[in-house]
Amino acid sequence: MTRERYIRIIAGAMILLSILLMHFVNYNWMWLAVFVGVNLFQFGITKWCMLDRLLKFMGVSSSNESNGCGCN
Repeated sequence: MTRERYIRIIAGAMILLSILLMHFVNYNWMWLAVFVGVNLFQFGITKWCMLDRLLKFMGVSSSNESNGCGCN
């Protein structure tokens, strides 16, 4: 799996978790979803994301890197 897919999965899970926590615990958990949304927006504009750097450090390949099979 590529870094881009991990980023989408983790961001989606964080937003869903934020909604659940907001509903069952405290309304202020909404700010987690806001933070994730702003980070995704910023990533789309600047192409820089801390999670992307962390996954790269952990050795997860990107769809831009050749994996030998010619597929993404």
